[in-house]
Amino acid sequence: MENIAPVELLKRQYLQLIDPAELTLPRKELLRSPDTQAQIYNDIFDESRITYMPPKRYRFRVLKRLVKALEDAIEDPEEDEISNDISGCLAQYMAHPLPSASAAAQQKSYVTYTAPISSPNAGQVTLLEAPSLLASSGTTGFRTWEAALFLASYLLSPEGNHLVTGKTVLELGAGTGFLSIFCAKHLSAQRVLATDGSQEVISDLKSNIHLNELEGSELIQTAILQWGHALIGGVADCREDKSSYDLVLGADVTYDLKSIPPLIATMRYLFELSNVKVLISATVRNEQTLDTFTTACGE
Repeated sequence: MENIAPVELLKRQYLQLIDPAELTLPRKELLRSPDTQAQIYNDIFDESRITYMPPKRYRFRVLKRLVKALEDAIEDPEEDEISNDISGCLAQYMAHPLPSASAAAQQKSYVTYTAPISSPNAGQVTLLEAPSLLASSGTTGFRTWEAALFLASYLLSPEGNHLVTGKTVLELGAGTGFLSIFCAKHLSAQRVLATDGSQEVISDLKSNIHLNELEGSELIQTAILQWGHALIGGVADCREDKSSYDLVLGADVTYDLKSIPPLIATMRYLFELSNVKVLISATVRNEQTLDTFTTACGE
């Protein structure tokens, strides 16, 4: 990641709902500065300046950690102080009841992901996510997983950007739609088809497309695609030039051993129907599952 200004980095992590204990706070000497505190309040906690705020319980937890860090940073109580805006904001949250942790975990929240570059105008994707929810089919498509973020970073880099720019893209197991939306919105893809096997997930994905002002755009479309089913005549039929795909993406699609055979079958169909490149990004949670996938790819 490029060198990002301390308050800007904190803001990006905050909008991405990084665990408060893992947030990167500015150094103590910066925290003591009234200008830094004013910037933190204006950029992070002033509700009039941020369209898609994190949930209140999360904001409260971040404020508590921030105020503790500010108290620890004070060297001279007569000269150093915590800004009235920040302390008043914390007092306001403490004065009103907040959802319980279990209730908050079931609620959908706005999560904003920012491209890992230093520019203050770095591309963003905002999604409605519910990290603790599973679709009725057992899928985990209501949250964005790390593998999608790493794959997006690669596609943003000079090494990977040429694979997307001006190209047609098909995403397998799109989930929240982060990767597809990022390709359509910030990587100059010609056209993107975001697919998933769950109707529930696709419905939420459409909402996220609307959230990112891409609804009705020819840049991105959605479809249900069950892995292992024949593609001829279906949403990903690549036999016609007008429907061919240059790049197939999959992020965290190898987490379930049972899903590997149908995933491999779909990839084989795609290779047979069109001259495509396939990029799969995976988090290693179970070595057996990943080994099964890589072995199947080599067969």
